[in-house]
This record gives sequence, C-alpha cells and structure tokens, in this order.
Amino acid sequence: MNEQIKNQKILIVDDTPENIDVLVDVLSDYKRSVATNGEKALQIAGSDNPPDLILLDIMMPGMDGYEVCKRLKSEEKTTEIPIIFLTAMTDEKSEKKGLELGAVDYITKPISPPIVIERVKNHLSLKMARESLKNQNVILEEKVKERTRELVLTQDVIIFSMAVVAEYRDPETGGHIKRTQNYIKALATQLRNYDQYSSDLDDPTIELLYKSAPLHDIGKVGVPDNILMKPGKLTDEEFDEMKKHPAYGRDAILAAEKMLGGKSTFLRFAREIAYSHQEKWDGSGYPEGLKGDGIPVSARLMAVADVYDALISKRVYKPPFSHKEAIKIISEGKGKHFDPSMVESLLEIEDEFRNIALEYADS
Repeated sequence: MNEQIKNQKILIVDDTPENIDVLVDVLSDYKRSVATNGEKALQIAGSDNPPDLILLDIMMPGMDGYEVCKRLKSEEKTTEIPIIFLTAMTDEKSEKKGLELGAVDYITKPISPPIVIERVKNHLSLKMARESLKNQNVILEEKVKERTRELVLTQDVIIFSMAVVAEYRDPETGGHIKRTQNYIKALATQLRNYDQYSSDLDDPTIELLYKSAPLHDIGKVGVPDNILMKPGKLTDEEFDEMKKHPAYGRDAILAAEKMLGGKSTFLRFAREIAYSHQEKWDGSGYPEGLKGDGIPVSARLMAVADVYDALISKRVYKPPFSHKEAIKIISEGKGKHFDPSMVESLLEIEDEFRNIALEYADS
C-alpha cells in the first residue's frame, strides 16, 4: 500500500463496540480514531487534527448518522471529508438519502472486510488526488497572478515612460501627469454618484481611466519644438499645427491597439482621452467639434482635469491662478466648455483637487 495513503487518518463512528473492534482490526494499516456517538464524532472531525475519511453508522441513539453527516457537510472545515455510511438498512430509499446528504459511499452490514478495505483505499486515493489537483491549481493561480502583476507593472512603466517623453518636450508641465490622473480618479469616483454615470464608472473602469490618463498629451511629440515651446502667443497657423496633437496621439495609440488585435479597453480609453480631451460641451472644441454626450466620458473627465491643472500651473505666458480662481473659471464654463454634471462633481470635491495639486506640486 502507498505510504502516503497509510498515513491517512480514519474516524470510525459506531455505537456498537463489537463493530468498532472489527473495523479497527480490518483497517489496521491506517491511523484510526473512534467515536461511539454523533456528538463525539463532530468534536473529533472539527478538531485541529481531523480525519481524512469517516466511516459512519446510521442507526445510533441520540444523533443518528444522517444528522451527523448533515452537520459535517454544513461546516466549511469538515465539508470536504469523505463519509462512507455503514448500515444494516438495505433499502434503496435509505441509500439514496445518505448519498443526497453528501456521503461518497454506502456499505451494508454485516461488512465484508475486503470490500471495506478497497472502498476506503479508493476514496482516500480520490481525496488525495483532489487535494493534489487543488494544490496545483493554487500554485497555477499564484503563477498567473504573479505574471499578471508583472504585465500590469510593465504596462504602467511603459505608459508612464511614454507620457514622460511627451512631458519632456514641454518642460514647464512638471508633475502634470500625476496630477491629472489623480484628478480624473477623484472626479470619476464622485461622478458615479450621479444616476446617469453610476453604471459606467465602476472600480475597474476608474482604474483604467487613471492608468490611461497620462497618455492624453502623447500627441505633442509630433508638434514642432518651435511651436510647443514658444514663450509667447501662437499665431493662427501655429495654433492650427498645435491642434493636430490630438490626432497624432490617437494615431499612435490606434497603431498599438491594432498590434493587440483591437481588444484593449485600456488603450480605447487612452485613445478617447488623447483625441477628444480638447472637445467642448457646446461643440466649439476640436478636432471634431463634438458636442454634449457625443464626447466620450473619459475625454470629458480629462477636459476638467487638464484645464484645472493648466490654470493653477505657471506657464511662460502666464502666472499660476489660485485654486479659487481656477474653480471660478471652470464654473463659468459649465454647459459651455464642460459637462455640467462634472462641474457639479468638481465643486463637491474641490478640496480634494486642491490637495492633489499640493501633493504633486512642481518642485
């Protein structure tokens, strides 16, 4: 007999000492414990040293075997222990009831030692196989989780690196990336309290928005330096060139999407934000002149975050506005530049925006 099987523990439950003696002798290859009533059986099964299999008599005074089985299967700690019923009852109804309660087998008395030995061995082997498979699944799940964590980390590093490349082209933006992605997360979390947005802004979606936000200005890598870094006001021609950066960003992200088969929700959000964050609620924005709900929610969120951060940040062409002034300007843009619900949400959490700005302030 397999040494691992021989080390398994069997609990024999029977109110008749003679039956216990016979089973103890028949199963001498195993570690055995005995109980002469249901209460004792439950106590042993629920202990820190539980059995690997239970041989359970049905007809016992007080708590019968059916009730013992029912209680064992109702407890998480004991539900996986295989139970083999032992009984003098041979009718089909009794056997059916035992199996319905969760027993794995049914042996009639008087017992046949060879039958008992083989069935016990088979069910212990099955139990060990299930446990081995379960352990392998746990190991596999951990490996998958670890690989997923590595992929997510790699994705985050690549995203941030791409965003930093764009940011380095515009040295005055400093912590703009970190601030805007945190603004978006805070605003989206508040916005989902509104009925029209509650189903669209669950936790996974908000996390994807947070991670994709840094790519909103990736298209600026395609704008000439003399325009991107010009300290003064842009000419009409220069502004027309600057307005191409959403399309540059969209095309770059779209190329990455195609490489992944077009199934990346993360990249879809990144593309929406990059291409449409300059759109305005009243349709006066660019590049498409989208209006109202025609503008993706992700881009509407970024519009608020991006403008707020631009207002409170120092630029070569302007000093920083105060938080109060920035909130006033955005409030005045409600229904014009910005989604009204998002402006209302911002007003509800404006202190959170201020704290984010302070935490990730440019040095």
